[in-house]
Amino acid sequence: MKKVILSALILSLAAGCATAITTTTGIERGYISVNTSANTEIAPDVAEVSIAVQTFDNKSMQKATLQNKEISDKVIAELKSMINTANGDFIKTSDFSASPVYTYSGSKRNLDKYQVSNSVIVHTKSIDKVGAMIDKAISLGATNVNSLSFSVSNYDAQCEDLLAIAAKKALKRANAVAKAVPTTVTGIRTLDVSCSANNNYRTQYRFMKSNMAAMDSAAGETEGAATSIESGVIKIFANVNASYFVK
Repeated sequence: MKKVILSALILSLAAGCATAITTTTGIERGYISVNTSANTEIAPDVAEVSIAVQTFDNKSMQKATLQNKEISDKVIAELKSMINTANGDFIKTSDFSASPVYTYSGSKRNLDKYQVSNSVIVHTKSIDKVGAMIDKAISLGATNVNSLSFSVSNYDAQCEDLLAIAAKKALKRANAVAKAVPTTVTGIRTLDVSCSANNNYRTQYRFMKSNMAAMDSAAGETEGAATSIESGVIKIFANVNASYFVK
C-alpha cells in the first residue's frame, strides 16, 4: 500500500514539473516602436453661435417671462430668416431659466428682482452671415452672445486621410530602422491611433443693456456694415503609435 501511494506522489510531482516547463518556455520576439503624426490646416465651413435674451422685473416673474418671450420670439424669427435649412442650418434652444435674485444684508435675505434667460444656438454654414446675425439679434433686444465656435463638416474624412498618411510614415520609419540594425519587419505588434482638431477661434461676447445706447449712436456711422467675424483656420492632427515585430 505504501508503495502505491509513493508511486502516485512521484507521478504527480513529475506531472507538475512538466506543466511548469511547458508554461515558461517560448521564443522572445523583438520589435521596433515608432511614433508619427500628420496635420493639415483647413478653413472652417460651420459656425455655432449662442445668443441669449435676459429680462428682469423687480416685482413679477410673469412680467419678466412675458417680456422675455416677446423679445425672444422676434430674435428667433429673424435668425430663422437668415439661415438656410436646406443646407443643414438650424436653431435650437440650449437653455431656459427663470429664477428670483436675492440680495443679503447680514443673515437677512431680500428679494431683489426676477430674472428670465432664454438661450438659443444657431448652427449655420453661412459663415459670412454670422456677424450680421449677431448685430440683428442685439438690435432686437438680445443681451448676450455667449460663445462662438467654428468647425469643419468633413472632419471624419480629413481625419481618415491624415491617419493613412501617418500610418504609412510609421511603417516607412520602422523599415528604415530595421534595415539599419539590420533586421526585417515581419508584422504589426500594436497600433494606436488618434485624431484631434484645434479650433483656434472661440470667443465670447457680452452686450448688456448699458451698452445699447453707445451702439445705437454708432449705428449711423456703420450702417450696412456687419460686425467683422474672422473664422481663421482649423488645424487637424493625426497621431500613430505603432510597434512592429522583427526577425
